[in-house]
Amino acid sequence: MLRFVVGPGGTIVPDISARLPGRGIWLSARRDVLEGAVKRGAFARAARSPVLLPPDLTGTVVAGLLRRVGDTIGLARRAGHAVAGFTKAREWVQAGRAGLVVQAKDGSPDEKARLMSGSSVLAVQPLTATELAAVFGRDHVVHVAILAGRLADAIAIEAERLSGMTGGETGIGQTGS
Repeated sequence: MLRFVVGPGGTIVPDISARLPGRGIWLSARRDVLEGAVKRGAFARAARSPVLLPPDLTGTVVAGLLRRVGDTIGLARRAGHAVAGFTKAREWVQAGRAGLVVQAKDGSPDEKARLMSGSSVLAVQPLTATELAAVFGRDHVVHVAILAGRLADAIAIEAERLSGMTGGETGIGQTGS
């Protein structure tokens, strides 16, 4: 679900973290639902007052979700709950430490399949290799293993919300044989 609030001046503001003050307007995290709500005037009805919609509300939501996924992966990295690189990620997956695998959506499909072979760990592909690399302070990152726990669950949820807004481009699913 995505939360929106009415900001100053009656402008609709996406509340990606669901923490802004005010009465929330909740929608399913799907592009078609958001675009339908805009067309039908659902925001004004839910707010019970006239509202202003940003020109690219969908783009703003997608950008916010991308930032949130990257920030949460960065938090996992700083907490020592994430490793990057094929070898380290494969070790965590094989040892059963990984609760989630984040793979670059522009990475090699063969290498992604090879990393996940024989594993039932959830794999998501919300970011490009360059975006993942920025989180880890490297030039290129394709494979990231996240330790099982709350951060892995939070990343999976954010990736699912992003997938709904981008039409499934994040490739969420169980991988393995």
